[in-house]
Amino acid sequence: MSKIEQSAPEYVPGHSLLAGKTVVVTAGAGAGIGAAVVRRALEEGARAVVVGDTHERRLTEARTEWSNEFGADRVSTLVCDVTKEADVTALIDAAEPFGGVDVMVNNAGLGGSVSLLEMTDEQWSLVLDVTLTGTFRCVRAASRRMIANGTRGVIVNNASVIGWRAQEDQAHYAAAKAGVMALTRSAAIDVASHGIRVNAVAPSLAMHPFLEKVTTPELLEELKGREAFGRAAQPWEVANVMVFLASDYASYMTGEVVAVSSQHA
Repeated sequence: MSKIEQSAPEYVPGHSLLAGKTVVVTAGAGAGIGAAVVRRALEEGARAVVVGDTHERRLTEARTEWSNEFGADRVSTLVCDVTKEADVTALIDAAEPFGGVDVMVNNAGLGGSVSLLEMTDEQWSLVLDVTLTGTFRCVRAASRRMIANGTRGVIVNNASVIGWRAQEDQAHYAAAKAGVMALTRSAAIDVASHGIRVNAVAPSLAMHPFLEKVTTPELLEELKGREAFGRAAQPWEVANVMVFLASDYASYMTGEVVAVSSQHA
């Protein structure tokens, strides 16, 4: 039975969920989920948002836009490659002038479509290094800094429903995202005694310009047809759930992976 594509709801205004918090976001430039998290955090009253991304031009353009809208004193950006430990450390350090990291949002990830039969070691390793090991580096660095600062912080990771279910040509990405889910659960236990919470979201399909460039219209229609509402999520709808997990409203949630989708395990 084909589904009728429903329209997206109206944008939800801020409610000061992150008031006074310093938020660090990886892969936060551009028009995807990361950028939506940055905007949402600023709208929710964050003291400052520190944004890392590998794309310097997009990062500069985004910083200009956010600074003009929310104030230059609330936005800091720097080029960060999560496969490099020094870059991750520098990103966490950049939050110190704002009181140190309170919320770490790990959004950086790398995908690609290739059959397991043709997949090279290099293709496998790159996706795992960015998506899984990069998340690990950021979780470790943020946790260590939160503990050193005496901060009861929050970490939110971006996983995917592909970590739960099979999809053709996605063995490397599925393995990486399933790893992010397992990392989230285990890390949550390791840092619980320090008052730090670690959770993740698992989106299915969030529509943004880059996705449209790398995906055929036919595949997009097929993927939308699997969703309960017959449409892709807007990036800000995923960001809303990430902000909720980062907020005090989720104070007793840790080690959870929340599906932002109708596609469950």
